[in-house]
Amino acid sequence: MSPTRETAVACAPVNLASLTPQAALPSPSTAVWQLGPVPIRAYALCIVAGIVVACLVTEYRLRRRGVAPGAVLDIAVWAVPAGIIGARIYHVITSPGKYFGTGGDPLAAFAIWEGGLGIWGAVAGGAVGAWLAARQLGIPFAVVADALAPGLPLAQAVGRFGNWFNNELYGGRTTLPWGLEIHRMDPDIPGRALRDEAGQPILEPGLYHPTFAYEALWNVGVALLVLAVDRRFRLGRGRAFALYVMGYTAGRFWIELMRTDEATEILGVRLNVWTSVLVFLGALAYFLRARGPREYLVPIPADAPAAVTDGGNVSQRDLSRTETSSDLAAPRGYRVVAEEQFRAYRETGTLPDGPAGTDGPAPEPEPAGGRRGVDSSPDTDAGPRSTDRDS
Repeated sequence: MSPTRETAVACAPVNLASLTPQAALPSPSTAVWQLGPVPIRAYALCIVAGIVVACLVTEYRLRRRGVAPGAVLDIAVWAVPAGIIGARIYHVITSPGKYFGTGGDPLAAFAIWEGGLGIWGAVAGGAVGAWLAARQLGIPFAVVADALAPGLPLAQAVGRFGNWFNNELYGGRTTLPWGLEIHRMDPDIPGRALRDEAGQPILEPGLYHPTFAYEALWNVGVALLVLAVDRRFRLGRGRAFALYVMGYTAGRFWIELMRTDEATEILGVRLNVWTSVLVFLGALAYFLRARGPREYLVPIPADAPAAVTDGGNVSQRDLSRTETSSDLAAPRGYRVVAEEQFRAYRETGTLPDGPAGTDGPAPEPEPAGGRRGVDSSPDTDAGPRSTDRDS
């Protein structure tokens, strides 16, 4: 038998990247649609959708604490514009080159629809607006913050998909199956991808980490964490909001390190990484130091009788007339009470007497100042009377 002849066969070089399946997440090539002369921007739609989600969650949680229906709209009127302004100011201050550097356009600082909102400025500005609204409504600010705590990360998760439409805020190159395709956007036509001679959108080479999607998923997890811990430990005094801040900044720390977009750096590290660390430590300190039970509220009716002076007649009010919901429509404010007092009020409809829970009566609130009427009777302030525990 003749010996076996060895035959050399030429093969293409094999490496790990060539064995990786080139699945990919697509990106939209258009982020702006024209409805006649009106541009419809996907980024703005995502922000608005996020605001709606946050308002729905916050409204539900406020009503569970005793706040009259519709209060979240009064708060949003102040908090949303202030949050957007704060977010834009933070973005412009921390990324000044595009607006005030060589070849920059200062007027572009006002072009919010092109993207560029900083979450830290949004939280700070929104907090100022919510605080002003809470003072007008007579609601303790800590109650508003805790009610917002799970809704805010959900709003951020929805809003992050505006970055997907804008083909921005992605990370470095990857061969993972969920790598993201990125279009080369047209600098002269915002919201549109550049096109080749055949009219096809031009893609950047390779695939990229979808860091905005990582943050969106992380934020959903933060919302679930806040809901679970709040339900188990009945957080109050702003501690639920502090927990949200800690959860969000922990995720933002590692996600920020993955991003490759231009950013201001300090000691070679992105500014938002430093901010995440500092804000996390501040929220942790507050969470550990804050003490006290969860606050519940009962309304101070708008038609409550004035205090009786010495020698006055306590019968100045006509008690023979039947009161309607419109008579008690707009509470002048709220009084903080213990949970047992709140549940008794929900069951009987009788306002509790004596000190407001363990903390004494809340400070006399400012008048509602023209706030629209809402029904604060026990049957409508948070749905049917119930002894279900607050979630």
